[in-house]
Amino acid sequence: MTLNPQDIARTVETADWKLRYYEAGSGHPVILLHGSGPGATGWSNFSGNIEALAEHFHVYAVDMPGWGESDAATVDRLDHVEAAIQFMDALDIDKAAFVGNSMGGQTSLRLATEHPERISHLVTMGPPVGMRLPTLFGAGDGPSEGLKVLIETYRDASPENMRRLVEIMVFDKARFATPELCQARSDAALARPEHLRNYVDGMPQGAPLPKWVKPELLPTIQVPTLLIHGRDDRVVSYETSLFLLANIPDSRLVVLNHCGHWAMIEHADEFNRLVTDFVANN
Repeated sequence: MTLNPQDIARTVETADWKLRYYEAGSGHPVILLHGSGPGATGWSNFSGNIEALAEHFHVYAVDMPGWGESDAATVDRLDHVEAAIQFMDALDIDKAAFVGNSMGGQTSLRLATEHPERISHLVTMGPPVGMRLPTLFGAGDGPSEGLKVLIETYRDASPENMRRLVEIMVFDKARFATPELCQARSDAALARPEHLRNYVDGMPQGAPLPKWVKPELLPTIQVPTLLIHGRDDRVVSYETSLFLLANIPDSRLVVLNHCGHWAMIEHADEFNRLVTDFVANN
């Protein structure tokens, strides 16, 4: 059976936000956090994962403040860790596994250092860490080519720009950068112009996130940690996950060949097996 997003879409009022999320399954809670691209949502990032993971866990894929059908947020209010804790409190979730792509991975890292009692497992896919790292395999001249295109697409979320963004996010352009997907992502982004405007207005303040994990706190993370990274990621080099592997005590790294920034989309079946086994057996 294939899940329909309308059937599993929910809305919850937290202390500060109205949040859209997608819910399926039962068992141990697993919270999926999307990345920062224009048009990104819990469903667009994880539509190929929710059903498979829901066979084993109680899955929640959240539209974070400033994205999707959730409340708009100016960059000065953009604290996704606090939003995640409020989401858990509103749904009476004491502790959950967090699975985060890119910005969602950064949020999950921060949560693991600031609220260790609320997280049982940490899974990241291509998270930035908010600091300049020595580079051997990635460009070292400022924002990556992927981030540059992402910012351009926030300024103009046309289908053509969205195609450029999707092409740089994935390894297999022919399979994933389809006209239908690019049009759908463009339509989703343009449907919430306030999200686009808030992101662009916040760039001088360091968007997409004003708060980053403190690198010196990474060794304090005690939960089992799975780092998944595409070898061909042109947005965040896999050196970032090597840095995390060296600093998080109970961590392991899987580098996927022929994979860009969206591991959960390009290699959905393998991703679902990795996450299921990791959460179930650690």
